[in-house]
Amino acid sequence: QVQLVESGGGSVQAGGSLRLSCVASGFTFSRYCMGWFRQAPGKEREGVAIIDYSGKTAYGDFVKGRFTISKDNGKNTLFLQMNSLEPGDTGMYFCALVSQWYLWHQQDRVVLWGQGTQVTVSS
Repeated sequence: QVQLVESGGGSVQAGGSLRLSCVASGFTFSRYCMGWFRQAPGKEREGVAIIDYSGKTAYGDFVKGRFTISKDNGKNTLFLQMNSLEPGDTGMYFCALVSQWYLWHQQDRVVLWGQGTQVTVSS
């Protein structure tokens, strides 16, 4: 079964850290671009970070060096280490299989979504 399953969300205070994980199954994880997106209440879903098959990474402008995307091909797992969290980072975070690097942050580049994990940052 082709699926993405996220975990690691939770509630933290501003300045805290969280590490999100996403376990992939049903496809050759190492061959594809994988990304993280997020959606705050009342806002559109936006691209947070992407990593390609070679390990090349890119981030949304709002990340400003606070987050790090990584992966473990042997465990078919994608990670997002989030530090210096701010209340504006609150939202549902989704793991995604992305079809191409170009315009990766656009939702129409995503071919598979996870179910999401909630991140809440309080001030």
